[in-house]
Amino acid sequence: MTSFNKSVAQKLSKLSDSQIQKLFSSISSERDTLSSIIEFLSLGLVVLDKDYKLLLINKAAERWLPLTVRPLPKNAANFCEFVADKSMAEFLKSCFEKNKTSASEEFSVSASDGSVRFMQLALSPLVKDEKLEGCILAVRDMTEQRKQEILLHRMESLAGLTNLAASVAHEIKNPLGAISIHIQLLQKAVKKARESDGLLPDKKFLEKYIDVVNDEIANLNKIVMDFLFAVRPISATFELLEPNPLLRKFAEFFAPEFSSKNVELKIDLCSDSARLLFDQKLLREVVANLAQNALAAIHEKFGGKAGGVFEIHSAVKDNKFVLLIKDNGSGMSEKTLARVFEPYYTTKASGTGLGLTMVYKIVKEFSGDIQVESKEGEGSAFIISLPVPQTDKRLLESK
Repeated sequence: MTSFNKSVAQKLSKLSDSQIQKLFSSISSERDTLSSIIEFLSLGLVVLDKDYKLLLINKAAERWLPLTVRPLPKNAANFCEFVADKSMAEFLKSCFEKNKTSASEEFSVSASDGSVRFMQLALSPLVKDEKLEGCILAVRDMTEQRKQEILLHRMESLAGLTNLAASVAHEIKNPLGAISIHIQLLQKAVKKARESDGLLPDKKFLEKYIDVVNDEIANLNKIVMDFLFAVRPISATFELLEPNPLLRKFAEFFAPEFSSKNVELKIDLCSDSARLLFDQKLLREVVANLAQNALAAIHEKFGGKAGGVFEIHSAVKDNKFVLLIKDNGSGMSEKTLARVFEPYYTTKASGTGLGLTMVYKIVKEFSGDIQVESKEGEGSAFIISLPVPQTDKRLLESK
């Protein structure tokens, strides 16, 4: 209660009926004004008491929150039960059970049209007369902000294409030069033949130059294909998800194949909860590529006998989710390690050389980083770091 309200309450008995009526009329008008402001705020607001009973909800909150009932019944008890999204409901329920009135979390919600929206829920305490009476839930639509962040990252990636294009132009000059020279030699030979006896040059002479031209054309085609692969954008559907449950699910899927090849599978995932912005299908592709490479390296070293180990570890450090995928297979030489992410570079007889390039592109699309450590004969380790999205402000948990 404000000092003004306290002062009025103390003098209420001394006021006349007309003064009291005028006072209540003024308070009612002020309340209506505040209610209108709250109702039409672009920020979603939900006010709950200590038992999570609904006291107030504005239009923005009703529009953005995935609710099981619309409109919500007045004074609805246990607000968590009316939230349709499982992750949101669990977050609110956890805050209620742990008596947390200061917390913030971001979620991705699938809309009816198939699109994904990013919503932030932020709890702050509701205090009356210096006593905790409940909490205020702020609901923010973060979709446009997240889309802008993704777009900015892609624009930064495109900026690097200038150097790549210059490099490709330089690579193209040599094959074009060789083709030009050999075609000129052919033209001179044909012209000379026509001016003399009219007979074509010797077959071996023609084939020699034509073979060189064909080889250089194939070389040019490879350079262009590599360039197109490097610049082709990845189609990603970003969501805010916890990676650990998905990593465990992926590992369970791969487990029978590892077991059949006498490879031990070790999984050590962190207990810290971290929601990341990524595409789960593309994350599965990353893990699958690294798993298949590890199996090949382990088989090369152990030949199908026991002794091979494939490991998946995760941790959260310095606002980054760190994923470690390692094996004790044949490892890589320094030459291979230096070119491991290059398109079409492979040491396998039947390999395409595109798997690790795709892994690199996906990690970069997730705004992450990937590093490789490997020793020939000892194994390889891929360290992937993905950023943990930060909210606009940090809230301290109540004690």
